[in-house]
Amino acid sequence: MKKSVLTIAFISSIMAWSCSRFETEKLNLRQSVEKSVADVNNAIHVISETRGYDILCADDAALKSETDFRDSITLDMVAGIYDFKPDLSHHHQFFIPYRMFERTGESDMMVVNLPKELVFHPRSLHTLPPADSILKNDFTITASDYNFYYTWFNQFDYKLNAGFELDSEDLGSFDVVASGSKDSGISYSSEYTFTEGYTIGVSFESGDSSVSSFVLADGDDILLKETHIKVGQGFHKKERLYILTLGNVEIRRGTAIDSIQVFLDGVLQKEAGAKIIDPAGSDGSFCRHRDILLTFDDGTTMNLSELLAPSREILRTLFDSLHSMRLAKHIVDYIAISIYYHSHYQPG
Repeated sequence: MKKSVLTIAFISSIMAWSCSRFETEKLNLRQSVEKSVADVNNAIHVISETRGYDILCADDAALKSETDFRDSITLDMVAGIYDFKPDLSHHHQFFIPYRMFERTGESDMMVVNLPKELVFHPRSLHTLPPADSILKNDFTITASDYNFYYTWFNQFDYKLNAGFELDSEDLGSFDVVASGSKDSGISYSSEYTFTEGYTIGVSFESGDSSVSSFVLADGDDILLKETHIKVGQGFHKKERLYILTLGNVEIRRGTAIDSIQVFLDGVLQKEAGAKIIDPAGSDGSFCRHRDILLTFDDGTTMNLSELLAPSREILRTLFDSLHSMRLAKHIVDYIAISIYYHSHYQPG
């Protein structure tokens, strides 16, 4: 990982130097691609150095989703200030966690103070550290909005807005909205905002035409965005529209389009072309092996996978984390379920 970060920094500096020459003049397609690639690589370099990134990367593959727990929990049911103070005398059963938190104050939000080790290593939260461990409650989760509703009939309605702090330092915020039912299908969006100003998010909506997207932004400016519209179900799904946005460059392929189109600032580049390459193992996403070969009006080519190679692994990690909503399911939900169950069914 450190080697990748150093490579990102090197490529970003070269790209930034190259693009600085064109700051006072309108960029052509090649220059725009180079600048946009530099912006993405720089953003990923900055993100990969943050503790917010470490939170999103925290994963224990063996952990199960807390959506196995079926109930309805709203913010008012778990609001308050809680400190990590495990009581192992109350054994957990089925999907119910141990009693882990002691209520220490009032709040209209769910404010949880716990050791950082339990967040960066979620398995420790689920198994609990030994009784003689000395851990400091130096990590704070503040949920200003929370709704957990899951039934045994695959119907759910979920919402989370939470901020994170380590030793009182802001690490960013996480927003999730998800819903699903037999009649309406599934929709969700998952977004993490870093304190450095970058935002990364995914969204999905099922239906006769399913729509999914992945976006990396700097404030209101889109650095990288990928959008899929597919029709059909299961193995019969077909891609109807694919759009990759890289800064002010857009690559578009649709079933009604004879060839792949390339746009610069919304203007079709008639002399430019692109080829989308899906090797074995590709699921149609640039974060997962899809490649794009750009051809410019002078006949020269540029391979996006090579230009963004240092960032691609990190993008894939973020993409997978946000899609699976691990941060919400393995940490925030597990905590909320523990607080809810032990305050409503096993108080005292």
